[in-house]
Amino acid sequence: MMLLAVLAVGVAFWALVQLGRRADAEKRARRGAMPLAEARALLGVGEGASAREINDAWRRLMARAHPDQGGTEGLAAQLNAARDSLLNAR
Repeated sequence: MMLLAVLAVGVAFWALVQLGRRADAEKRARRGAMPLAEARALLGVGEGASAREINDAWRRLMARAHPDQGGTEGLAAQLNAARDSLLNAR
């Protein structure tokens, strides 16, 4: 009986940790917390890219990566985070 209670507590704790990790990842994606080098590589822009170049590259990639166009939500979120990181760093 005691073993089942300990197991239940352990499983509940593990589930809470996993939910917290997922929430943290979603917050980072919304904040645009992506390394600038990774963001530039993902969008295919150079180090001195202007805001217009960043937005043009983002639009070109989102035309194919948007979930409504057959892309995935994860890729669209990564592209959004990359654009936000680069624009916020300016």
